[in-house]
Amino acid sequence: MRVLDRLMMSAALAVASAGAASAAEVEVLHWWTSGGEAAALNVLKQDLEGQGITWRDMPVAGGGGEAAMTALRARVTAGDAPTAVQVLGFDLLDWTEQGDVLANLDEVATAGNWNAVIPAALQRFSKPGDHWVAAPVNVHSTNWVWANKAVLDELGISQPTNWDEFIAALQKAKDAGKVALAHGGQPWQEATIFDSAVLASGGPEFYQKSMIDLDPEALGSEQMVAAFDKMEQLRGFVDDNFSGRDWNLASAMVINGEAAFQIMGDWAKGEFLNAGKVPGTDFLCFRVPGTEGTVTFNSDQFMMFRQDDPEATKAQMAMAAAIESPEFQVAFNTVKGSVPARTDVPDTEFDDCGKKGMADLKAASEAGTLLGSMGHGHANPAAVKNAMYDVITAHFNGEYDSQQAAEELVNAVEGAQ
Repeated sequence: MRVLDRLMMSAALAVASAGAASAAEVEVLHWWTSGGEAAALNVLKQDLEGQGITWRDMPVAGGGGEAAMTALRARVTAGDAPTAVQVLGFDLLDWTEQGDVLANLDEVATAGNWNAVIPAALQRFSKPGDHWVAAPVNVHSTNWVWANKAVLDELGISQPTNWDEFIAALQKAKDAGKVALAHGGQPWQEATIFDSAVLASGGPEFYQKSMIDLDPEALGSEQMVAAFDKMEQLRGFVDDNFSGRDWNLASAMVINGEAAFQIMGDWAKGEFLNAGKVPGTDFLCFRVPGTEGTVTFNSDQFMMFRQDDPEATKAQMAMAAAIESPEFQVAFNTVKGSVPARTDVPDTEFDDCGKKGMADLKAASEAGTLLGSMGHGHANPAAVKNAMYDVITAHFNGEYDSQQAAEELVNAVEGAQ
């Protein structure tokens, strides 16, 4: 899909006027390697190639981005930073403290009216000080359920509207010999589920106090014990081979009718769309029961590293402008499964799940219930997040009971701060 138009023309002309368009290049480090993700990223690649900018790909597989961050540190240490890097939340903030290594995107941001149309919750990361250093590509939310409609219809399962109904639906699928809950046993995937378990146990105020404010009383409370109890319930519905499974393979289990449900961020929708599935016809999307009205989010951003070559800087600015154009935001996010980072983008080209996601995001933003995802590095720094991961995964694998897990969570967070 071509996205070059009025909003992109100025960036294209800037590159062309320098006489370097054919030689311009951006090297992009990212972890979008699954089918749906690669298809979405190709939208940006084609857009830049239409401007005469060569795309040099540096993919580093791994759904949570940990491997990509390791590769990035090695590149920067070697004095060879890429042009742009996909980054999440506090990982981005960490780089702002590493000296003058990030590019200043203010000129492009002013031209694109970023200050007015990108939510403050995202600007916390992409504009942590006085200057824009990253271009947000999208907003993902983590508290989604994906379901195979044919499986549910076959088993007479209606879309659950509360936690108890959800557990009953999972049990019915399990009793019928299906994998009730498709899951990959990786710490970040368990943390993704935990976002919803905390919300379903205590609501948005409790999530704010425990996951974002890191209040010790909240972390060790009975509500937190209840959240771990919910995780224990869900653990009873995964299959024996869940350990180490990549998230997109768990999505494929739902797509293929092997499993009934998956709790995963809305990037999973890209896998369904890439498989030719239609929302409402082939699969259902709905908020994890008990979390309605709240959106736990992450936002993929392309952090830009300062370039010494003026022509490389021009290509970089063109890339930033391309990312934030409304037309690209539509083209990319309709493929990726996420929703636009800009609030002025219409929903007309989005499917039913996308329209719901955009409406949920707007409502949550207005209600003050748009909350950074702990599981995806938007609630607290990496050291705290990883300490939480350890406790959550240990509990999920039976090393702690729920009471012990809540106690360990308090200790882990205290030790990581």
